[in-house]
Amino acid sequence: MGNYKTALMVGVMLACLTGEASNAAEVGGRSAATAGAPRVFTSDHSGTFNGRKLRYTATMAETILTDPAGQKTASVFTTSYIRTDVPKGTVRPVVFVFNGGPGSASLWLHMGFVGPKRVDFTDPVHPPTTPPFHTVDNPDSPLDVADIVLIDPPGTGYSRILPAGKPEQYYGTAQDAQMTVEVIERWTREHDRWNAPKYLMSESYGTIRAAVVARLLAGGPMATGTMDGMTLNGVILLGQSMDMSGSGGDDARYLTALPTLAATACYHHKGPAGCTAEGQVAAAKAFAADRYLKALYAGNTLPDAEREAVAAQLASLTGLPPAIITANDLRISATTFAHTLLASEGQEIGAYDGRYTLPLAGSGKDPVADDPAMGQYVPGFVGAFDGYIRHDLSVTVPEAYEAISFRTVNGRWDYGKGPGEGADANSAKDLAIAMRRNPRLRVMVGAGYYDLVTTLGSAAFTIAHAGIPQDRTETHLYPSGHMPYLGDEARAALARDVRAFLTADTK
Repeated sequence: MGNYKTALMVGVMLACLTGEASNAAEVGGRSAATAGAPRVFTSDHSGTFNGRKLRYTATMAETILTDPAGQKTASVFTTSYIRTDVPKGTVRPVVFVFNGGPGSASLWLHMGFVGPKRVDFTDPVHPPTTPPFHTVDNPDSPLDVADIVLIDPPGTGYSRILPAGKPEQYYGTAQDAQMTVEVIERWTREHDRWNAPKYLMSESYGTIRAAVVARLLAGGPMATGTMDGMTLNGVILLGQSMDMSGSGGDDARYLTALPTLAATACYHHKGPAGCTAEGQVAAAKAFAADRYLKALYAGNTLPDAEREAVAAQLASLTGLPPAIITANDLRISATTFAHTLLASEGQEIGAYDGRYTLPLAGSGKDPVADDPAMGQYVPGFVGAFDGYIRHDLSVTVPEAYEAISFRTVNGRWDYGKGPGEGADANSAKDLAIAMRRNPRLRVMVGAGYYDLVTTLGSAAFTIAHAGIPQDRTETHLYPSGHMPYLGDEARAALARDVRAFLTADTK
């Protein structure tokens, strides 16, 4: 997460399966933080993960970044979970984890999947939206097979740009990736883990960060100016968004979105009788790769009879009336789909997770706060995380925790053309370069069936057209949305696949 305060917590508590802090000490304080001493919170815990009872240390630590002149420019916090009940000399894999945005903290992966505790959503599609929010033990965390380090970039979580720093030093694709490399290298040196297997786990915009970081880690005269020689064993991409260039042309997004629309329509009982998400995805892929592609390519030369036939098949797949499909020239955007699928019932579906719904009436039209998915699950994540770090990890920080910073960070992001300008780069090429340099680097892609923002078709298209070696890439689909771990079935499947991916090099 973001900026954590300097202080070692004092106190001893028993740590059982609940993961409560057993030995937290505070070092420093506000005065020490003001003076520049890094803030560190450490506590000891135990828990059961994948059926294995183990002990681990949780450390929330501040890293102070400096410019070439030695000026302190930013404060970056990491949250590390390190297993402690292993024989001395054991080389444990390390997974560096971050979310996206840009401008998002890592609490989503933290409290949804990798942390020892997770937000308590008994029904993930109808989560509690008012306090109190709760956490439960998370046996799906991969802590049994790898240590975990979560990173909050400057401007997110508690991390901050310091008075001597400037936003343009960190709020950009290149700058952010270089910052992440520095944080990873410093953590690795400080914990004597240079020779440990290393992985990145990323989500959404974080997949762009992961791709660029994978290229930069080894160094070189054109990258970091030195030959750092650090390589990765694997990169995990969840809700991948690496290609923002629009490669494939304008029609590519309609072709690649269709499998997700079909799966989501099936979920809401708007598809063919007896349909399944898997079956609808397969049918949509086949249709998009042939008849639909040809129809879009034909444009105004498409015969009326064929136009009607294509519209009818699209209607069967997406659950939308043929008239709406025809009126949109056979091109159905995710936004149109989300507002139209359940319109007759007065409902809108979520873009970030098509399983969620809210009434069409009364929307404030905010693309995130009024999204049926984000609007409902964000309060639980934020509230549960606040309680977790305060009470389980005994962390007290005066700064506000920035879950997602839109105006300050996202709105000023430099994708390579200047602050605030749109993105048009394909970072998947960075990952392809990293995989060429490192013939043993493997990639895992995880996508949710019901993610209308970064669709499973877009993920497949990007991976297939960026020069990424297919024999070292695996893709998995989950019955969830943009966060493919929401729901017991999805999280268990993702945990199984991640564990297999993390342990493949040790078999």
